[in-house]
Amino acid sequence: MRLTIIGSSGSLAGPQSPASSYLLTPDDGSDPVIMDLGPGAMGVLPQVTDPGRAHIVFTHLHADHCLDFPSLLVWRRFHPQLAAKSKHTFVGPDFSAKHLGLASADAPGDVDDFSDSFVIHSWREGVVQSVGAFDFTPVRVIHPTETYALRAVERGTGHTLVFSADTAYCDQLVDLAKGAHTLLCEASWGVSSENAAPDMHMSGPEAAKTATRAGVERLILTHIPPWIDALATVGAAQDHFSGEIDVATPKKTYEF
Repeated sequence: MRLTIIGSSGSLAGPQSPASSYLLTPDDGSDPVIMDLGPGAMGVLPQVTDPGRAHIVFTHLHADHCLDFPSLLVWRRFHPQLAAKSKHTFVGPDFSAKHLGLASADAPGDVDDFSDSFVIHSWREGVVQSVGAFDFTPVRVIHPTETYALRAVERGTGHTLVFSADTAYCDQLVDLAKGAHTLLCEASWGVSSENAAPDMHMSGPEAAKTATRAGVERLILTHIPPWIDALATVGAAQDHFSGEIDVATPKKTYEF
């Protein structure tokens, strides 16, 4: 499988990157899976795949992870050449259909029923959900809203990626990442989480400690806000992880 970074800026779109969004493309040529779709992501996504031919999953519904979804619906419904020709799978927290339906509707209080474009599912803690060529295992992590870290396994190859979503440092993410090749992990607090708000995010060193405890081979740091020094964050992380460390940037790809 291939991981493509669509957007990696933390908490908001930045001058160099859209907000959080990632694309998993299977080796068998079947339709890819979008993971989160934050502001600005639809500016990059059509450059790397056809948005009308992709499944989508959401780790959580904070604005920086989901608010380009109404634009995706416009593409899928109304693009003159590339509108969606079939439904795809949608998976997210329990309240996804209402939350994103409100965001996509024409009038205040209305809810856009987007079941014309997607077959809608909700995550269930620890229950495997098949999406295209991948099996996703969701685990609740520590964040102010219903949030799931995701373990994605490509069925044809067994290749495995774990995406932290947004979370504070926690054992459940370590357990989910054990045996995975790559951990795509948020590092919102930069070089240190000291004096940061509790139960929200991780620092680069905490992401690295998670990777070390889980035994992954590669750590990709993401969700770094524009005001945080990404290179300094990598430097701080290297003190706690001996494997490969990289920083997610738009259009960068990783092969498994």
